[in-house]
Amino acid sequence: MAEYLFLIGLSGAGRSTAAATLEDRDWFVIDNLPPTLLGKVAELANQPGSEYERICLVAGRGGYEGIAELPKAIAALRSSGARVRIVFLDAPDEVLVRRYEGTRRRHPVETESGILDAIRQERAQLADLRADADVVLETGDLNVHELRDKILEIVDRSGDGLETTVVSFGFKYGLPLDVDLVFDCRFLPNPHWVAELRPLTGLDGPVRDYVMAVPESRQLLERLDDLFALLLPAFVREGKSYLSIAIGCTGGHHRSVVLAEEIGELLRRRGFAPAVHHRDIDR
Repeated sequence: MAEYLFLIGLSGAGRSTAAATLEDRDWFVIDNLPPTLLGKVAELANQPGSEYERICLVAGRGGYEGIAELPKAIAALRSSGARVRIVFLDAPDEVLVRRYEGTRRRHPVETESGILDAIRQERAQLADLRADADVVLETGDLNVHELRDKILEIVDRSGDGLETTVVSFGFKYGLPLDVDLVFDCRFLPNPHWVAELRPLTGLDGPVRDYVMAVPESRQLLERLDDLFALLLPAFVREGKSYLSIAIGCTGGHHRSVVLAEEIGELLRRRGFAPAVHHRDIDR
C-alpha cells in the first residue's frame, strides 16, 4: 500500500522547497490536487505493479479552492489503512511579511488590506489542518539547507508507531514552537556559575555529573518516566505518528542538555528510538 505525506502550510513558509526536496528523493509530488480526486489517486497507487509507492500532496490556501474539503478526504484515506502523515509548515507573521517583501511576489490570498492581513486570513483558513498535523515544522529560523535537512529527517525516519524527538533549548532564545511537550529545568543549580564548568556543555562528563548529583534531577526524571508511561501508549493508541519533547534551561548549554540526553534514554528503555537535538548548545 502506498505511503502518503500531505505537505501543507502558509504561503512563504517553504512548501516549494520542501516539495522539491521530496521530489529529489523520488516521491511522486502532486500540487493542489482537488480532494475529490484523492480516492482516484489512491486507486491508481494501489494497483498491482504501481510505481507510486510514496506520494506527496502539496496544499496551501492560495488558489486552492478545495482546502475546506481536504480534512474529510484525509480522514477517509486514513480509514483505508494507508500510512498518512501531515507536515504543516509555519512561520511567524513578521517572517512571512519579510519574505514576501524580499521577493515582491503577490500573496495568493486576495485582500485590499495589505500583506499582513492576507497572511492572517490564510492562517485562519488553515487552522484546522494545522491542528490535525502530525508535525508542525517552524521554518522562521531555517535557511533553505536547514529546511531540506528537517524534511529529510522527518521522511527518512520511517516505520510504524510513534517517532520521538527530544530537544534541549535555552529560554533566553525563545520557546521552540514545533514541539508537543515542554519542560523547564531552571529550578536546578546552574553549572554556568561554576568557573571550571562554564566553558563546557551538558555533553561533557563533569557537567553531567554536577547536574545529576542534585537529587531533584533524579526526582524530575522519575516523574517524567511515570508521565511517559501514561502518555506514550495513549499516543500510540490514538495513532499519533510523532511526539516532540523539549526541555529548557536558561541558555541551553548545560542543564537542559544533560536532561535531554537522559530523557532520550528513558524513551529508549520504553522501546522508542528518539532523535536527540540540542538547539542552542553552540550559541
